[in-house]
Amino acid sequence: MDVAEAVATRRSIRAFSARPVPFETLYRVLDQARLAPSGCNYQPWEATVLMGEPLRLLQERLAASEQDDPLEYEFTAPGQLEKYKSRLRALGARMYGAMSIGRDQTDTREAFRQGNIFSFGAPALLLCHFPKLMKEPQWSDVGMWLQTIMLLLRGEGLDSCPQEFMGLYGKTIKDQLGLANDVVLFCGLSIGWRDTNAEVNTFERERVPLTEQITFLGFD
Repeated sequence: MDVAEAVATRRSIRAFSARPVPFETLYRVLDQARLAPSGCNYQPWEATVLMGEPLRLLQERLAASEQDDPLEYEFTAPGQLEKYKSRLRALGARMYGAMSIGRDQTDTREAFRQGNIFSFGAPALLLCHFPKLMKEPQWSDVGMWLQTIMLLLRGEGLDSCPQEFMGLYGKTIKDQLGLANDVVLFCGLSIGWRDTNAEVNTFERERVPLTEQITFLGFD
């Protein structure tokens, strides 16, 4: 598929099939993603990719672990402003509505949320990490690298789900992977094939109008 189609069809998949991901395909995608841009060509991104037994062992440990306290970084700050909080509420309403899970079904909602630990059944998990000395510009570079990976995965027919949720267990994950404490565990990226029958993968995604985010100057 072309780039525009990859952008249009990429979405955060929260129900994967058991179909395995060929290592050769995953390696090819990550090798191509090395060409992602980065300021000063620092290429600050690093990652560990798990499948099979290593992935199962990590998931078992996370399921038996508590979240970090304190967290190594905060990703919910935008929720302090109503503009962004309303977008989060709209996402939750559409996502849980697609699964017919009501607001009062707190146990069911929490069980679905805990599905993050198992990457929603994805057969492969990329865990993104980098040295803590990296600042905001380098975090931005890492985001561009991850987006490049997600679009290349779509080009292969694969799907993904970026998971900042994994940052809630950063210290546990770093210990499991043997990473030093001067590294921050940024996020996970679940990789696999979407379950096309799962309602959670089909609800309509909301995006704000272009004119709400972009100002054009100097155009006739």
